[in-house]
Amino acid sequence: MNNKSIIILAAGAGTRMKSTTPKVLHKISGKAMLYYSIKEALKLSDDITVVLFHQAQRVKEEMQKHFSNINYVIQDHENYPGTGGAVMGITPKYEEVLVLNGDMPLIQSEELKKFDIDATIVMSVLELESADGYGRVIVENGAVKKIVEQKDANESELAVTTANAGIYQFNTKFLLDNLPKLSNDNAQSEYYITDLIEIAIKQGKVLKPLAVSEENFKGVNSKVELADAEVIHQNRIKNEFLKQGVIMRLPDTIYIEEGVEIEGESILENGVTLLGNAKIINSHIKTNSIVEDSVLKDSDIGPMARVRPGSELNETHLGNFVETKKALLTGVKAGHLTYLGDCEIDEGTNIGCGTITCNYDGINKYKTIIGKNVFVGSDTQFIAPVTIEDNTMIGAGSTVTSDVKEGELYTSRAKKRVVSGYYDKHFSSKKK
Repeated sequence: MNNKSIIILAAGAGTRMKSTTPKVLHKISGKAMLYYSIKEALKLSDDITVVLFHQAQRVKEEMQKHFSNINYVIQDHENYPGTGGAVMGITPKYEEVLVLNGDMPLIQSEELKKFDIDATIVMSVLELESADGYGRVIVENGAVKKIVEQKDANESELAVTTANAGIYQFNTKFLLDNLPKLSNDNAQSEYYITDLIEIAIKQGKVLKPLAVSEENFKGVNSKVELADAEVIHQNRIKNEFLKQGVIMRLPDTIYIEEGVEIEGESILENGVTLLGNAKIINSHIKTNSIVEDSVLKDSDIGPMARVRPGSELNETHLGNFVETKKALLTGVKAGHLTYLGDCEIDEGTNIGCGTITCNYDGINKYKTIIGKNVFVGSDTQFIAPVTIEDNTMIGAGSTVTSDVKEGELYTSRAKKRVVSGYYDKHFSSKKK
């Protein structure tokens, strides 16, 4: 850990998102934006404070699903609105404090380490071809001399292409000494953290600019920017797996959430979706298949198969339009058009087309257990709870309502009935 405290600003409502969901809880690759800021911060510090206000309890509860030992404070928004007000009342543990934004999901700890510069304030800047729309940072002889908003800039200042990236590192003593000096005497009646820059300049303090990557410091303020950021994040995820030896067909069509694990020389065909904590080991996921919170080992599924949460497949083949949920399958073949939910099926078993484990009675879920070397004919329904022992056969079209013992054949078809001449008799009245 560096001797550095980190404050993450996550109090805003994010009105430009046009959503009832707090801005920092909008998701990228399956996780809230704020998740990524905290995740990267924890690589640098054990003193993390998240500043909340809008739907504070909801944001806090969501983050507590993933992290512990995080300090949460509620901004006194009524009396001290704005970014400056957000950091008031916080006492950092270390001599330096890094202030991050909760709406920068592409931030990376390796770039944050670059803030380790000896200065009262280290200010992140972007070196752009055009800084239109950004506040300008005036740098002379390697030090920050002035920051100015675009609307307040003169002609020479508008020509500057060094822009404020919005992340700052402060000497903690300077921050605590000068926060009380901030004023809300401005058009928005808010306390701005950027006013500390001007205070430090007037005091003759050392302010250093740090040029950072525009991609990593990309803020998200709208659904358009959210979508753009997710594309970047997805490419990062997929590039890492490609480097590890995963084969991907048309990677741009594949979606992989944060938390997914892939091991060995697995193959992902076009249109594959991997969600939650899915784990893929030496397996082949075919076109347009979905795996969510499940484990696949030495297996192949699809095309157009769906493996829902709680499933575990070992040396198993699932064909097109096969769906599983909480299914433990070992050495199983299920070729097509099948639902296997709340079940355990052992090696050597073949599941015929159209088979269903009927696991729900409208109130409770029940389990189907099928042993080894069972042959299940097409269009079979297992009315759980039932147990099918090893080396048995289930006739096509059967509805299985009781256990089947080893070596048995189970059928439950309706008795054959043939009525000669019925067609002509049935339609004779319509032909008149």
